[in-house]
Amino acid sequence: MNENIRVVVVGGGYAGVMAANRLTQRADVAVTLVNPRPTFVERIRLHQLVGGSHDAVVDYREVLAGGVELVVDTATRIDAAGRRVTLAGGDALGYDHLVYAVGSGSADPRVPGAAEFAHPIASLEEALRLRPLVAAAPAGAPVTVVGAGPTGIETAAELAEEGRAVTLVCGGALGPYLHAKGRRAVSRRLAALGVTVVEGPGTKVAAVAAGSVTLADGRTLPSAVTVWTAGFGVPDLAARSGLTTDALGRLVTDETLTSVDDARIVAAGDSAAPSELPLRMSCQAAGPLGAQAADTVLSRIAGDRPATLRVGFVGQCMSLGRRSAVFQFSNKEDTAKGLFLGGRPAAKLKEMVCRSTVKLLADEARKPGSCTAHRWFKEGGRQELLRARGAGTAAAPADHGADRGADRGADRMTDKVAGR
Repeated sequence: MNENIRVVVVGGGYAGVMAANRLTQRADVAVTLVNPRPTFVERIRLHQLVGGSHDAVVDYREVLAGGVELVVDTATRIDAAGRRVTLAGGDALGYDHLVYAVGSGSADPRVPGAAEFAHPIASLEEALRLRPLVAAAPAGAPVTVVGAGPTGIETAAELAEEGRAVTLVCGGALGPYLHAKGRRAVSRRLAALGVTVVEGPGTKVAAVAAGSVTLADGRTLPSAVTVWTAGFGVPDLAARSGLTTDALGRLVTDETLTSVDDARIVAAGDSAAPSELPLRMSCQAAGPLGAQAADTVLSRIAGDRPATLRVGFVGQCMSLGRRSAVFQFSNKEDTAKGLFLGGRPAAKLKEMVCRSTVKLLADEARKPGSCTAHRWFKEGGRQELLRARGAGTAAAPADHGADRGADRGADRMTDKVAGR
């Protein structure tokens, strides 16, 4: 009797859960999901946790297929040669294939005082620590939110709607992803909520203290609670394991999401850098990337050639409190258009998006293979660019006894092309 094929999925976020569920299509595949928490975190609701309107967690029984074994632990090293994952608790898991889906989190702000006096919000634990600090602050105490991307905007609006005196420090432009029309709509809503927006040259934070934030132009803002949403980082597990990463630590893969070092390792979600041209960190990309990663593993098991990446975007949705939002439409290459939806209709759409991401995982758990989001888009600018750079070839058919290389002579893709 043949033993089951062992697949370990490291990371239980949107991408990891999607991949784990999808892998259960084959009865001869034993799937183990390694995650440091016993519950699924809705990262796109963490600003609501801080504001007190949602707990931002879901029981894994609601989103994870019954055939997936959940191991609550943290992976500390991947031994690619020995095909083993070492866990912080002392155990080790052997694997035949591995899905690397460790996600993303807060980055080192590298600003004097920020590590001591500013509070990040990228993880459940960080948001849980921040919530009581906000709740304990006097009603009129100044709250400063640093960073004017989606998380910063959503957090500022959420706290302002709760009655807090909020200042949003942009460090540049408000909502740099947004089209000018969408940016004006966000600005109007923030103003209506009473948020003071500090943007433009000289608004990068130079220092953080216990009761203040100092800007590059010399201004000092009072701040009883400082929330830090600027920047992002990824766990260094791949780098510590000797795998090839990009400058930010994401695992470098080809367009089938296969590691350039090892055909048995695929990546998905925020921690993946396909062709060193990573997609925007978002649940919009994470779910389809998880499905793609699982399909690559299943293709290799079957001896088939894995399909290449065809993920695209439709836009970016930002809540502006509980009663308003802005949905910024984009082309599939993730460049914002002049079209947006605002107000209460956008708030309803944002809530539908939040619920649908969880439903998508639950549907895949009940019916593995049902997700088609990673196949919605035809080839476009990404594929044309990769072909021009000589990096758009598919991975070779399964060769379980050998590492698979990649063309590492390709130039690093530009941030502009990546939609950043």
